[in-house]
Amino acid sequence: MPFGATRETRAIRIALAARAPGKARGATENPPGRFEHWRRAQEPEAHREQSAPPTEIRFERARTIVCSNDSPDIPFRRSVNPYRGCEHGCIYCYARPSHAYLGLSPGLDFETKIYAKANAAELLRRELARPDYRPEPIAFGTNTDCYQPAERRLRIMRAILELLAACRHPLTITTKSALVERDLDLLAPMARAALVRVYVSVPTLDERLARRLEPRAPSPARRIQTLAALAAAGVPCGVMVAPVVPALTDAGIENVLETAARAGARTAGWVLLRLPWELRPLFEAWLERHVPLRASHVLSLLRALRAGQVNDPRFGTRMTGEGPYAELLARRFALACRRFGLAGRDAPPLETRLFRPPAGAQGELF
Repeated sequence: MPFGATRETRAIRIALAARAPGKARGATENPPGRFEHWRRAQEPEAHREQSAPPTEIRFERARTIVCSNDSPDIPFRRSVNPYRGCEHGCIYCYARPSHAYLGLSPGLDFETKIYAKANAAELLRRELARPDYRPEPIAFGTNTDCYQPAERRLRIMRAILELLAACRHPLTITTKSALVERDLDLLAPMARAALVRVYVSVPTLDERLARRLEPRAPSPARRIQTLAALAAAGVPCGVMVAPVVPALTDAGIENVLETAARAGARTAGWVLLRLPWELRPLFEAWLERHVPLRASHVLSLLRALRAGQVNDPRFGTRMTGEGPYAELLARRFALACRRFGLAGRDAPPLETRLFRPPAGAQGELF
């Protein structure tokens, strides 16, 4: 999908309680994106500590909605992202560099300037209505969280889910948000027809660390409750231990898997921390700010896992790394899954034979 903003984009501001950026946001700076030819003057740190930038929602009318993927190390071919940018503000988010395509910063801009695709459900309806359309699972939450705070009011994901439920179309969801529980009335019947699977991302159970890594995401304990709610409703669910940050979150892999399994998770997956493009300096600055005594150790282990580089974009190794430490992480994960009765992400396939094209047309959302 093109990342350029259009003239139809309009913005509104959502009032937020004033909090210091170090607590309210993952990034504390707005470094320029790689396509910009100018540099922003940074505010003095003392001033930044006294003001928290508000969240700005920019409605855009997308031209396409279904993204295709041919990467050999990603378990889906189609995905839909109702939002660009994410207010959860996770400092490790590999999607941050995508804001550079908008002429915005992968830093604070990524978590404060959120693009909402107002016509997402209508575009998807048109795609499903094509005579040559062939159903296969659509993945949600693959880039930014489809249940981030703006969704509570905008309900774009809800409209999409209503469409997919009516069409009996399979999907997977990955989220950190308890807001997915709002849609159990749709997800539970779809689950009975083998049309849906939900993954909840839980990188760590350490509440204090999570508040720094993921400042506006629900607490790890709340996410475990979400897994329990999904399981109680009969929705197949799994846990994503992602990302695994060496020397910071890796010690808790087994605890996350055990707790998630007790809550009702059936499957599990993990992904090693990735630091593409502008994300690397952002994460390095976060390390120096929040865990300065561990910063050099974290980066050293990443280099050991990435053939001497902090980041390695190669297919086949970018998700798990390589070398003895990567093999150790993989063995630990596999043994813990076996111990706690969790299957890998190669879960039974979702049902595609029940699909029926949408009937009629849907009006504009906004």
